[in-house]
Amino acid sequence: MNNESQDNPVAPPAAQPPAPDSVQAPAAEDPRVGIEDFLKLDIRAARIVAAERVPKSKKLMKLEVDLGTERRQLVAGIAEAYEPDALAGRLVAVVVNLRPATIMGIQSNGMILAASAPGGLPILIAFEKEPPLGARVK
Repeated sequence: MNNESQDNPVAPPAAQPPAPDSVQAPAAEDPRVGIEDFLKLDIRAARIVAAERVPKSKKLMKLEVDLGTERRQLVAGIAEAYEPDALAGRLVAVVVNLRPATIMGIQSNGMILAASAPGGLPILIAFEKEPPLGARVK
């Protein structure tokens, strides 16, 4: 009787692929911003001095804001929700440490903060109590 099976051990079975429910999808990039990056934003209280619609745009408005120590020009997508005359004198929150951007040929030196609901019009951020111009928003 030939006893080959004792002389030649049986090779282990080939590795089986994992079951479909145990396969892990590649990790998606985390869209959250770390506190270090958030703290880089410089958000300040500013008063709108002047507002006008941007020609040939339904959504854009050109604003001049007073930060207490300087005035800046911004372009904001709020024209569908606000009339220019109603904005003059309004206190808003502005991100002031953004790089300048040119939007429809107009230089914007910051960004006004507004809430936006899906399918809804923008809503400017309001203050319960009026801070001094240029006050840091935290």
